[in-house]
Amino acid sequence: MTLDKKILIFLVDDDPLFLKALEIEFIQNTGSVVRTFATGEHCLKNISLNPDIVILDYHLDGVEKNAINGLETLDRIKAFNPKIPVIMLSSQDKIEVAVNCMKHQAFDYFVKSETAFIRLQKAITTIFHYQKIEKALSWYMEMM
Repeated sequence: MTLDKKILIFLVDDDPLFLKALEIEFIQNTGSVVRTFATGEHCLKNISLNPDIVILDYHLDGVEKNAINGLETLDRIKAFNPKIPVIMLSSQDKIEVAVNCMKHQAFDYFVKSETAFIRLQKAITTIFHYQKIEKALSWYMEMM
């Protein structure tokens, strides 16, 4: 990723207030390009845009009762491109939920709260740091 390219973030949540608040935080504080989706299906229709990060709600049945949930959306994102980092969000503070997300290849899991944006910013920084290390290591291994 070059420095002049804006980061494309997909925000997927069925809670319109939380979704809008998070969108405003990212736009005002990061300069990222943000696309919001109320369902996993809407996100998946746009996944070919290859977002740099997907922030995905664990439960996604608030808009459409038959909508796919966050884990199924995560699985489909990873099937499309396993390198797209996905951070899961939920209002559930249960270790089982976090472990389940990690088993499905989420990069991280956070409980929704007033500090969610700050924790997401730190996680995104970590993701780009890991990607930079992976790229350098890959280059180094090719040179050997």
